[in-house]
Amino acid sequence: MPGIEEEPVGRWLDALASAAPAPGGGAAAALAAATGAGLVEMVCNLTIGKPAYAESEPTMRSACRDAATARTEAVALADEDATAFTTVMDAYKLPKQTEEEQRARSAAIEGAMIHAAAVPLHTGIVASRILDLVSEVLPGANLNVISDLAVAAASAGAALDGAAINIAVNRGSIRDSGERTRLADALTRIESDRKRANALVAAVHERIAA
Repeated sequence: MPGIEEEPVGRWLDALASAAPAPGGGAAAALAAATGAGLVEMVCNLTIGKPAYAESEPTMRSACRDAATARTEAVALADEDATAFTTVMDAYKLPKQTEEEQRARSAAIEGAMIHAAAVPLHTGIVASRILDLVSEVLPGANLNVISDLAVAAASAGAALDGAAINIAVNRGSIRDSGERTRLADALTRIESDRKRANALVAAVHERIAA
């Protein structure tokens, strides 16, 4: 199917809902990150040019550029996740009649699993950067749209949740001890970022209630 950038949202969601194994949860997590980044861009664009927020305009312009970059990366990751899943399935289909074939198949599966874990790992990194941007723009953002920053943080949090479960499930099939340790460390960082996402949502609620 076409990449998510070329595919109408409704059609992509139809593919997500179908019996096809890809796109799946990893792609959905990446799309959640892209949504969060897009919301940060929106808030920045609705703050830039407003006289009441002139002091924060340099911050908004910089954050808007960074959010656009994050959004592009996240969209690419949604497509890459589907490709990685297909690679894993292809590796499992390799012949295993002889010892040589079994060794080759095991190596292919290991490589595919490591790559499959790398995609949600990158999604988690992008989601963490989105949280950085929410923190950066919240103090000077247009008060009329700060609720969208809460949704941006919540979307990044959803991306982190999805990244964590996909890292964990792929890690369970990886034998390399160094790779397993690296992924375990990533899961620890993601857990910290998930708490940060919740704290940012709460901070926006406090601003709204004030």
